[in-house]
Amino acid sequence: MSETPSGQVTDAIRHADILIIGGGLSGAMLAAQLLRLPGKRQVLVIEPRAELGRGEAYSAVELGHTLNGNAARMSVDPDNADDLTQWLTDYIGAGGWPESDEQHVPISELFPPRGIFGLYVQQRLAEAQTVGALNGSTVEHVRAEVVDLQTDADSVRLTLNDGQRLQGAFAVLATGMFAAARTPQTESSGLNAAALDPWDVAAMRQLDPYSTVLIIGSGLTMVDAVVSLEQAGHRGPIEVFSRHGLLPHVRRQPPAWVDFLAEDPSIRTPRQLVRELRRHCRDAIAQGIDWQAPLDTVRAHIGRLWSQASDAQRRQFVRHVRPWWESHHHRSPPLSAELVARLHGEGRLRIQAASFKGLAPSKGGEVSIRIRRRGEVQTVVVSGAALINSSGIEYDWRRVARPLPQQLLARGLIRPGPLALGIAAQVDGAVLDAEGRAASRLFAMGPPLRGMWWESTAVTDVASQAKALAARLANNAVASELARA
Repeated sequence: MSETPSGQVTDAIRHADILIIGGGLSGAMLAAQLLRLPGKRQVLVIEPRAELGRGEAYSAVELGHTLNGNAARMSVDPDNADDLTQWLTDYIGAGGWPESDEQHVPISELFPPRGIFGLYVQQRLAEAQTVGALNGSTVEHVRAEVVDLQTDADSVRLTLNDGQRLQGAFAVLATGMFAAARTPQTESSGLNAAALDPWDVAAMRQLDPYSTVLIIGSGLTMVDAVVSLEQAGHRGPIEVFSRHGLLPHVRRQPPAWVDFLAEDPSIRTPRQLVRELRRHCRDAIAQGIDWQAPLDTVRAHIGRLWSQASDAQRRQFVRHVRPWWESHHHRSPPLSAELVARLHGEGRLRIQAASFKGLAPSKGGEVSIRIRRRGEVQTVVVSGAALINSSGIEYDWRRVARPLPQQLLARGLIRPGPLALGIAAQVDGAVLDAEGRAASRLFAMGPPLRGMWWESTAVTDVASQAKALAARLANNAVASELARA
């Protein structure tokens, strides 16, 4: 895998068949699928990080930052659900990750560190490159950030932050997730400037180990932040504030349950879904079966239910169901959940239902925030030695103060997705412009399609989308060649 040095400024335009914008999981898996298809094609992956396949999610280096799904649920091969389990078996057998013994479960039930999962993605990409080379296909990593994009009838042109210009027959927005803690906001409250990175253990080691740390948000990013604090040696109070005060449940391995949504297609609305799901959960509990069993059957139907719902029904789900869906469905890995439960039981970690209302003046090296507790009218100020933004993912591209999202919006090449979640696109990933017209050469996959499918961030979602989109791009390329002939 070759790399273009950052800092090179040139007037020349580099050409490729397909330009993939983003080299995390989404971009790497799309590149791998393209390499495996018959035919010769040149692919450029534009990614500012030093490595492909890691992105925001899998660049973590601490062993305590694990996947929130076990190996059996996290295969990057849509045709082999056991692919990660098989890779881990070989990796552990060769002496990798000796700490896996601490989980005391079969390999298929292990929750691997995200850094090790990144290695797995990279190896599968490298294997695909070997296959692609037999057909003359290549993937090249261009280490830079895309700052502008333009399209015409025949191509897509990119401008990079180092002055390079690229041109391709097709381009794919595989930008991954914009973590709120690391993403500049168009209307910033100054929160990120005052906050520690949730995954920066080295910075947390600089804190007084017995000082108070404030955390905004109580989802999986908060769990990661607590793990980071523990690994940094922090032993003081942790105050967590979120609007509903809900913690992620621990992920367990429940037995199979009847797929009640497949049996009853009349269930379509959020109200119907919640009512029927509660009934099945009560039935499971009455039989001595984990309530997570019926909940897990819903996962396969979320895309269908969300896409066929009206905007009013989607708003109803987001407003009334989403907090509980997130805490029950996006569950915490067992070891991390055990840590959070232990600290909560010791009184060191306290969860409060309260909304963040902004920073407040502080003194003495502390950081102060203004909050409003649930059910109260007045705001109060709380202070601590450090603040962590664990409010999750920013899906509204209008609020992301990065050059490419802002330029795409300004040029009218994209429009917000349903409820401003990600961007709008057709079922095949073709991006919709500001007028609702489908692009013929600009596509999207993964987290940018959150508004289309609701769940568009999980590994299995991304892997399936990568396979389908790769086939679509290959077919489009053939059609374009025939049209020019």
